[in-house]
Amino acid sequence: MKELTIILFERQGLLLVIAFVMTRTPGFRTLLYREYSVRMSIVHSFIFGLFGIASTITGITIDGDTIIRSFVWQAEDDQLIVSSSLIAIVIAGLLGGPSVGFGAGIIAGAHVMLLGGIGWLANGIVNPLTGLLAGLTAQFFSNERVISPMKALFIGVFPPVLHMQLLLIIHSQSGETVTIVDQIGLPLVLSNSIAIAVFTAMIGIVLREQENEAALAAKQALAIAEEALPFLRNDYPQQMAIGIAQLLYERLKLAAVSVTSGTEVLAHVGIADDHHRSGDQISTAISQEAMETKEMKIAYTPSEIQCRIQDCPLEAAIIIPIVAADEPTWLIQFYFRKSQHIRPVEIMLAKGLGQLISKQMDTIAAEKLKSHIRDAELRNLQAQINPHFLFNTLHLISSLIREDPERAKYITVQLANYMRFNLRLVSKSLVKLEKECEHVKAYIDIVQARFACQMEIVFLRPTILPEVFIPPSTIQPLVENAVRHGLKNVTHNGRINVCIQVESATILICVQDNGMGFSEEMLKAIQHQTSAKQNETYEKTGLRNVNQRLVHLLGESAQLHFRNLTNGGSEVLFRIPK
Repeated sequence: MKELTIILFERQGLLLVIAFVMTRTPGFRTLLYREYSVRMSIVHSFIFGLFGIASTITGITIDGDTIIRSFVWQAEDDQLIVSSSLIAIVIAGLLGGPSVGFGAGIIAGAHVMLLGGIGWLANGIVNPLTGLLAGLTAQFFSNERVISPMKALFIGVFPPVLHMQLLLIIHSQSGETVTIVDQIGLPLVLSNSIAIAVFTAMIGIVLREQENEAALAAKQALAIAEEALPFLRNDYPQQMAIGIAQLLYERLKLAAVSVTSGTEVLAHVGIADDHHRSGDQISTAISQEAMETKEMKIAYTPSEIQCRIQDCPLEAAIIIPIVAADEPTWLIQFYFRKSQHIRPVEIMLAKGLGQLISKQMDTIAAEKLKSHIRDAELRNLQAQINPHFLFNTLHLISSLIREDPERAKYITVQLANYMRFNLRLVSKSLVKLEKECEHVKAYIDIVQARFACQMEIVFLRPTILPEVFIPPSTIQPLVENAVRHGLKNVTHNGRINVCIQVESATILICVQDNGMGFSEEMLKAIQHQTSAKQNETYEKTGLRNVNQRLVHLLGESAQLHFRNLTNGGSEVLFRIPK
């Protein structure tokens, strides 16, 4: 019994090596992830059936008290075949379910029956029956991805026990049956159950390896995609391509990386850069196919790469199309020295990177479109000139021509400066603060001339201003708001203070008036925008446009702040970074 047990373990060790090789095949993964289909069930039944046949051939035969170690090709009438075919059948059932287990059992059982010997019928019946029962057991544990080794150890006890029972029932007329069962029973139970447990542990290791590879590929793809963002935002294709190629080459340790527009090489980093150069035309069929189908392609041979240099060291490649707005924009090509270097993890990583970068390109395009629309709207608002202000100023000038020609001349120059500044707004998002102050000064001079008896506007600013930039027509609307709304009901002694102060890290710009101040509804509209009516009031003041441009171009810290003053009137202020 001891000798038989050792022999069975030796033979099963060889079978486990074969099983380990099987777990590395792509088709085996469909079983691990339970991707069942009729075709795959037939294929796996055939494969595991062959595995069962191999287990039988590598088994042993017992002739009385003699153990014959040679491979089993045929059994005499007084010989019993002892094999490990039930291991293959149990694994088939546990992984593929009843259909695969039963199919593999029929193949292995038919082979055992053809070999003959003592117990040929029991040997033939136990294989399909075991496969069916193992498959039903797997359905009971269907919530588990892979049955644990301990459960497999327990399950593996029953097939050899069932085998012994069938031998005693079907071949009870033979007096040697009981003796044979006593001799082989315990070795078969031990060897089969342990082998099945080892195989399930092996499957668990394979699954963890695949998951770790997938997790590593996903993590690496996410990290690279994040690092690629600054390059993807670059508006110059050549610079973008060089940055992306260099990043991928350094992070992935590839033989070479190319970025192409589909017709032209934009950048190539790595070996063979002496003939893979920027500006070269792309005419390879596989690259054109990748652009047309918008699917990743793999070139496993130099003939597929179609390099014009015969002894090019690059023999394999992965071609990844980058799709933006459902249109292929350019290709990323991973080059390898040998086709064997293209492992599943590289394919998985390439596919993930292609999808991530394509999504980022869509997001960047949407952001740019939104930005362009916002800029167009803001510049349209910036370019608007109040016709009433223009007509009133022209009327003022016509009156001053008779009374004070020099004053009329000065106001005319200031109106020209004011209008010239407004007409140039559509071409600029930011202007120097000094220019903005000139615009405000022109507006103040015009308004002061119109309402000389009604109000006084004081403009306090440093003699020398830092060279900082501000959205154009930002301060003037605040002064206009104070004139039109703050001092609306003031007929005399109105006052507006416009103050610019240089602080340590920012520049404070403040507009105060001694008018009626903001109503509570107005303050809520400005600060919280709680209702459509309040928003409409907010819009009428022109403050919303100013605040939008400040926040959009300079950040949240530059937003407008409002308050009513203790002694009456209101204050609007904001800060811009130096």
